[in-house]
Amino acid sequence: MWPTAVSSALKTGPDREIVQVFPYRSAAPSSLWRSLITKAQKELTFAGYTNYFLWLEQANLAGALRRKAQAGCRIRFLIGDPDSPVTMAREAEEGVPLTLSTRIAVAISELERLRPVGNIEGRFETGHVNLSVFRFDDEMIVTPILARRVGHDSPMLHLRRTQPDGMFDRFADHVEELWGRGRNIWEATEHGQA
Repeated sequence: MWPTAVSSALKTGPDREIVQVFPYRSAAPSSLWRSLITKAQKELTFAGYTNYFLWLEQANLAGALRRKAQAGCRIRFLIGDPDSPVTMAREAEEGVPLTLSTRIAVAISELERLRPVGNIEGRFETGHVNLSVFRFDDEMIVTPILARRVGHDSPMLHLRRTQPDGMFDRFADHVEELWGRGRNIWEATEHGQA
């Protein structure tokens, strides 16, 4: 009886990195996002195709990011290229008035205001149009984007790293691969390409 009670109370299998699951990203409380941002000390990575919703749902996000960056936290934004064929194809699939390229432009505008702070980086990469990964040190939010759905209408997983080569590490490796292929948004905007 005792081992059964313990095993049902503690996750011990390959899914132990899953903290919570939401059928819709919009069903997750905004306090979860704020808590994860606030607790992170070393790394914040926002690999959402637009990251637009963060600026709407998190009060004074710019202030929080500024404080984190000034305290030495590395902050990275991986954003979709607004002019790419991938973005245009996804816009047609979504079929919503507030297009991906418009949402990306808003995120870039917000990031531009933080550019002088330092420790905040941004890159364009189109390889994550159907998967958003947000890292907060050893915690992560992953949203697989469903066909014809926007991010807030897609499922969301909250993960916590508990083992090497688990789900957390696999998604982190995915982001690092895309980051390595990405192009600096500051260089692109300086050359009039964004």
